[in-house]
Amino acid sequence: MTALPHRFDFVFLFDVTNGNPNGDPDAGNLPRLDPETNQGLVTDVCLKRKIRNYAEIARGGESGFAIYVQEGAVLNDKHRQAYQAVRPDDPKVVKGESKLNPQNDVEAEKLRGFMCDNFFDVRAFGAVMSTGVNCGQVRGPIQLSFARSVEPILPVEISITRMAATNEAEKKKRDEGTDEDSRTENRTMGRKHIVPYGLYRAHGFVSAKLAERTGFSEGDLAFLWEALKNMFEHDRSAARGEMAARKLVAFEHKCTLGNAPAHELFERVVVERVWDDAVYKLGDKRLDNVPPARRFADYRVVINRNETPDDVTIHELL
Repeated sequence: MTALPHRFDFVFLFDVTNGNPNGDPDAGNLPRLDPETNQGLVTDVCLKRKIRNYAEIARGGESGFAIYVQEGAVLNDKHRQAYQAVRPDDPKVVKGESKLNPQNDVEAEKLRGFMCDNFFDVRAFGAVMSTGVNCGQVRGPIQLSFARSVEPILPVEISITRMAATNEAEKKKRDEGTDEDSRTENRTMGRKHIVPYGLYRAHGFVSAKLAERTGFSEGDLAFLWEALKNMFEHDRSAARGEMAARKLVAFEHKCTLGNAPAHELFERVVVERVWDDAVYKLGDKRLDNVPPARRFADYRVVINRNETPDDVTIHELL
């Protein structure tokens, strides 16, 4: 695979309609919020999970695209695969002992190399693999920020009911109701939280120098772009409503270390509100009289190419 020759930074915009993009388990699964601004949040871990899920669907079974962090996976079993490849005849490895450590720095490098070569998410995001069966630590070249909604959101709590009974005892209790009201009271009630509409913005970073250490290649980068554009298409659920990738803008530097600070490049991508053919900058007090956004067409995305440094190339990937 071709090594990654340049550093990249990128802006990723996605939206949600009538769904919960990332519930907070410590708040009754309420959509995550910045309590000071009421802007919605989606964690980097949530976005990485969707990339991993897409990799399993799109490239599952292919060499080099196994996923390290899977639901229900035993991580030490995956570490043991590296020892079986590097030290296949060692009695401790053959017995499957619960504690294994590299014998020297050379072997430690081989173990990390096996994990990077075989697991896409280790190669991309890095991993701490020192849990019992020790494969060391890998710092990944891909980092994602929390996604933040471009405007405040107002989560809505909705009541839901279930008419089916869980077991015979519950069914009998419902059947013995003497009138319609009593049967209605025996319905199973629940709550769900939704965001009527929110446009979220995340920033990402691709370090070419760290990619050299993990073997993250140009082919892997192309797959990352593919995953970001398509991951919501394979993540449908009643809880998440309609989620869609809307914009992906990548800034390619001319060298591995980069030619401009990432925050200055991100400022070139501006999201504005549109209403009745008028354009409002976010934060404009006149927005107080504008109805809340309910679709992506209520925004426009402007890429300021004129002020971009000559040694940085803008790729509008979506």
